[in-house]
Amino acid sequence: MEWVRGDMLGCGSFGTVNLVVPKNGFSKSPSMAVKSCQLIDSVSLKKEKELLDRIGSCPQIIRCLGGDYTVEKGGKLYNLFLEFADKGSLADQVKKSGGNLMEPDVRRYARSILKGLRFLHSKGFVHCDIKLQNILLFGNGDVKIADFGLAKRNGEEEEGEQRRLEIRGTPLNMAPESVNENVYDSAVDIWALGCAIVEMFTGKPAWNFKPGTNMAALLIKIGVGDELPGIPHELSEEGKEFLGKCFVKDPKKRWTAEMLLEHPFMAADGAIVSMNRFEEEEESTSPRCSFEEFSASPKCPFEFPDWVSTPSTASSQSSSVPSFSSYIPSPLDRIRELACDEAANWPVSDSWIALR
Repeated sequence: MEWVRGDMLGCGSFGTVNLVVPKNGFSKSPSMAVKSCQLIDSVSLKKEKELLDRIGSCPQIIRCLGGDYTVEKGGKLYNLFLEFADKGSLADQVKKSGGNLMEPDVRRYARSILKGLRFLHSKGFVHCDIKLQNILLFGNGDVKIADFGLAKRNGEEEEGEQRRLEIRGTPLNMAPESVNENVYDSAVDIWALGCAIVEMFTGKPAWNFKPGTNMAALLIKIGVGDELPGIPHELSEEGKEFLGKCFVKDPKKRWTAEMLLEHPFMAADGAIVSMNRFEEEEESTSPRCSFEEFSASPKCPFEFPDWVSTPSTASSQSSSVPSFSSYIPSPLDRIRELACDEAANWPVSDSWIALR
């Protein structure tokens, strides 16, 4: 395909990312982005293409659409073509949401990342740089892991001086074994996932890292200290336990992607939706509730499905629901109570209306 370089989407130490514009306006060409760098610096991009070609297709991993060479402004470039994520990165989404996401959304994103990691680890590779900036979003709802420039084969060790100096990934998301021994196996992706989940929920890094803080001191804290990344108090008990399985110092005892996908925190299926899906509907009068989608309306008391309550946010947990003695809820409020963390309490018989 003949193409020209479109608008810049981003840049980094590796080079630039641009939209691909088909030459001659061939409209049926798939939407693509291109990562480009000087040929002399193209080792990382070539390794990324090789890895993506080797592992094959996975719905939760960005697709590679080929590579080529171009000469631009007197320099020779290597270009890696990838599918274009029209909704940007998960970091962008957190920023747009005001710094934090609703817990049902955090579950959904984490579930997709875990599925991608399960596939990647099953193929014998480690991503080594899981962070919000490397999780891309698509208009159709897809969530995909991207940027495999630092990925490596699981269990593969560098030798001599290269291993001693090897640093992969983002320091704030690095696992203790990576800091202490430069070990980069599949367990490091799980630790980094935990850090990403904390950042999704709070809008802040899992470690309390203030500008000007000495990075070496932080790495010592991660590697040899007893302290673990901060787990948000507002997170549900299932969410806290889930993060506890990610933040295990001993990588041999840290849960795998396969195990975490079976954790109760991941058990809630895609039917759970956050409040932002209901922006045009009536705002909830029960602050501890979140809605779910239902396939059919029950016709008698014995046909109610096993609804799964969704955890509340910090502000909602600090709120209190009025006691029934001073507050008689409407039928809509009663239905909302069924989707809450607390069981419905309808002891006042005179609040019921006899229909037959």
